[in-house]
Amino acid sequence: DGFRCGTKLVVEGSLRGEVLARCGAPSDVEHRTILRRPVFWRHGRPYSVPGDLVEVPVETWTYNLGPNKLMRRLRLDDGIVVEIETLGYGYRAN
Repeated sequence: DGFRCGTKLVVEGSLRGEVLARCGAPSDVEHRTILRRPVFWRHGRPYSVPGDLVEVPVETWTYNLGPNKLMRRLRLDDGIVVEIETLGYGYRAN
């Protein structure tokens, strides 16, 4: 799954800064943390590393693209996009 911002594309494995540069600030951001095994990324794919659980910051970004386009929700674990979800149509922001 990908998320197109104009002519630029965000995909799983994209970095936080890349998303901001390509799409701008999201309409909404939620913050939390999770515990998981350490992970390293290679060729855009996560690989688990044996060891103790570590605390990882998780952000959920929602992009409201207006009433004529579908909203997108991105999940970033430790600053890396791990999930892109398509939601219903957006709304007119006041």
